[in-house]
Amino acid sequence: HAYLNMVLPHTNPLHKVTIIPRGPYLGATMYLPEGDKYSTQKKEALANLIVTMGGRIAESFHSDDVYNGASGDIRQATSLARHMVCEWGMSDQLGMVEYGEGDSPVFLARDMAKSRNYSEETARVIDSEIKRFIDEAYATAERILTEGRDKVELIAKALLEFETLDASHLRDLIEFGVMKDPPTAPKPTRFPPTPSSARKI
Repeated sequence: HAYLNMVLPHTNPLHKVTIIPRGPYLGATMYLPEGDKYSTQKKEALANLIVTMGGRIAESFHSDDVYNGASGDIRQATSLARHMVCEWGMSDQLGMVEYGEGDSPVFLARDMAKSRNYSEETARVIDSEIKRFIDEAYATAERILTEGRDKVELIAKALLEFETLDASHLRDLIEFGVMKDPPTAPKPTRFPPTPSSARKI
């Protein structure tokens, strides 16, 4: 996520990235939007979709299996693409029509059967457009991360060493391959010695 955020235009500025677990997440990429935001541009929404694809693609660099760690990213990407198609008029095929119920848009075609005033064919187009936005974002993210894989690996190694990096550290790694002012490495955790009576013989 962090690398894509740094190299793509139209994304919220990155604040820091950490591999320290936060709540249900094993790590986090934190952003600081510039000022209050009340609207979203199509370019920004597309860039955010691309960034969201990063975790799953980075996983594939080191494994030929698929993990469930991207479930939050998938949920976020699907929700964003659904807003783009159903509420924000960002689909060229569907145009300036709202599909859903205002603040609570329907979730893909399976939920549209509950109450809708458009055809099955329109429901299929909505599904197709949501999937198209996500598939195109995935392909773009995969291309960018593959081309910049050496930088991605550099960031990963730095995170393993320092655990948390600021935007300035990431910028240095991407532009120069080293950090001009690296953070302080965390001290190793020292566990108290096991009492002799509890040691296995």
